[in-house]
Amino acid sequence: MKRIKVSLARRTDNSYEIIIGRDIIERACLILAKKAFARRMIVIADSNVSARYGEGLVNLLNELSLPAEIVEFPAGEESKTMETALRIAAGLVERRADRTTGLVALGGGVTGDLAGFIASIYMRSVPLVQIPTTLIAQVDSSVGGKTGVDFASGKNLLGAFHQPKMVIVDLAYLDSLTDAEFKNGLAEVVKYGVIDDAELCNDLEHAGAEVAARSPEMMLNIVERCLTIKKKIVEIDEYDVGLRRILNYGHTIGHAVEAASDYRISHGAAVAIGMAAEARISEKKGYLAAGDRERIEGLLDNLGLERRFPAGMDARVVAGKVGVDKKRQGETVPFVLVKRIGVPFINGSVDERIIVETIEEMKK
Repeated sequence: MKRIKVSLARRTDNSYEIIIGRDIIERACLILAKKAFARRMIVIADSNVSARYGEGLVNLLNELSLPAEIVEFPAGEESKTMETALRIAAGLVERRADRTTGLVALGGGVTGDLAGFIASIYMRSVPLVQIPTTLIAQVDSSVGGKTGVDFASGKNLLGAFHQPKMVIVDLAYLDSLTDAEFKNGLAEVVKYGVIDDAELCNDLEHAGAEVAARSPEMMLNIVERCLTIKKKIVEIDEYDVGLRRILNYGHTIGHAVEAASDYRISHGAAVAIGMAAEARISEKKGYLAAGDRERIEGLLDNLGLERRFPAGMDARVVAGKVGVDKKRQGETVPFVLVKRIGVPFINGSVDERIIVETIEEMKK
């Protein structure tokens, strides 16, 4: 079992630990109970995760003398809305949850974002613990305090920063993921390699079979490296106003692809497409060498990630969705572009003509 400390110096009480390992849930929950963040816990999980893991976690917490119960919601991105948040909040009121009640986000990115958002607003904030069960949540979304729900105009337009008290990353949860769910997470792993760790990209290129087989040793190494990068960036820029924006590589176009598909394309698949597109835009603007762009595309191919836009997707609709991205500053939408693998930068904006041209070139 490994432990990573996220040290948020300006607010010591916001610092927290990430506990990583395989089959560690019992030991980690013992640590959780001893830390006494809350007098009782309410586990928030979607209907799929609740059926598989919910009862076991609730029983474990109760056995550790930390009273717990579960509130579930329908699985799927379509549940990540204010309406769902209000229904769950009503469930907390019915259960007489107060400010000494903590919430546990048990699940993937949707659950983490939704439960985190509720924790940030219920009774003006209650403690939150993240227990991510998907690769995409384990390497990325469970750490950093970003929470939110989707709005009609776009993804994560309503939200708040609310740091967890603890993150428990048990790699055993990855065993139950479908191949598609696992690949969603690999897109975020590639992101970390491209923006910060060229050696990680090299390892992924040469260990595709081990990654596909979900080798425990390989997955522990990958998850720990990604989380170390994430924690380093969050410590420098907790509120996403500077360096942390490089974590949006692939996400500006990726979020637009999700919205344009009415969320039929998953987050990870959309980010993979977005990374390939933003690498190509980097090349078009003279920043990235063709060889590095081809290497990024080859890495996505090697991991079985789709990097082309659906043939029927309207390029101008995608470009329009980029225009309402939550990172927009006035009329400017900052893009994360790449000079070489491991060296990203924030570009002021990208002309809509280049976005549309790139999408058309990259259709299946």
